[in-house]
Amino acid sequence: MQLVVMGVSGCGKSTVAALIASRTGWALAEGDDFHAASSIARMAAGSPLDDTTRTPWLTAIAGWLTERAADGECAVVSCSALTRAYRDVLRGAGPDVQMVHLAGPYDLVARRLAARHGHFMPPQLLASQYAVLEPLAPDEPGITLNLEATPGHLTDEVLRIFHFPPHSAG
Repeated sequence: MQLVVMGVSGCGKSTVAALIASRTGWALAEGDDFHAASSIARMAAGSPLDDTTRTPWLTAIAGWLTERAADGECAVVSCSALTRAYRDVLRGAGPDVQMVHLAGPYDLVARRLAARHGHFMPPQLLASQYAVLEPLAPDEPGITLNLEATPGHLTDEVLRIFHFPPHSAG
């Protein structure tokens, strides 16, 4: 299984993805690490990405998921995956790709972004992300969770819903 923890910037996807990986022993990737330097610079300057700049990024993430699946490895990646078309690219990595959408109120996410330091994504781009965001459709594989819960609770829910016990060392 490959999980994509998705949602707008500041929703907690990196934190939840890391907790899932920590508790399961799965491979972990941070979606931001797949961005081209030019895309990061563009976002840092306050300009949202378009489909042309997102496509190579999504393709690289899908490639990483495909490699994990080919190795028989479960994996989790954080990635905004804001539209169905973007999620379709990621689901092209294999039949076991599931989305975990962390969804919630704009005001809460805006407060989180305002308090975050050291990240290239400026808070003023949040509105553009909410404008583009397409919630998971009923026929898309995955779940939607309320980002107002704690990261630990969200992780517990993911593991419960997908029937994965915590990783045991030894």
